Amino acid sequence: MLRISVLVSGGGTNLQAVIDSIEAGRIKGAEIACIISSNSKAFALERGINHGIKTMVIDKSQYPVMSLRTKAIISALQMEKTDLVVLAGYMSVLEPELVKAYKGKIINIHPSLIPKYCGKGFYGHHVHEAVIAAGEKESGATVHFVDEGVDTGPIIIQRKVPVLEGDTPENLGTRILKVEHEILTEAINKVILELNAGL
Repeated sequence: MLRISVLVSGGGTNLQAVIDSIEAGRIKGAEIACIISSNSKAFALERGINHGIKTMVIDKSQYPVMSLRTKAIISALQMEKTDLVVLAGYMSVLEPELVKAYKGKIINIHPSLIPKYCGKGFYGHHVHEAVIAAGEKESGATVHFVDEGVDTGPIIIQRKVPVLEGDTPENLGTRILKVEHEILTEAINKVILELNAGL
């Protein structure tokens, strides 16, 4: 059974999509080992508790120095025998030490068609505002491997979503979030196959 650790910072709707997919058998051969939050008030923690999943908080108040925070995360991942790390709305950039420790085993979901509208400053509603302001006809979501850059790792899967006339960032974001949930499940299945093939 492949062990997934999910890093979160907020509401955790993508986390919920992964939990639901595992429970419904849409993701096979995997379980969520733990949920690590950078925010003690994140509703994602409640989601984990509701499903009997181990949760922990590793935040700035405990570890003001980022390098120590990174070491704490790596230690937690190792303690839980993590095979795959999923960033589901995790709002901190990972340090190279963590990326190297789990090279090829960290994936992230981003609400745009990378390489458009990604990198520093592009997250959540900021992405959708920029897409609409630029007059784009389509946007979408991307799941990619995490490397030392910000949203620069190899793409696993993308799906397009049309930008409709009169769209607000909220409307567009809602439609893209639905697609995020779908492709995150698909991407995890794809990575599980690759990791199992490499064993």
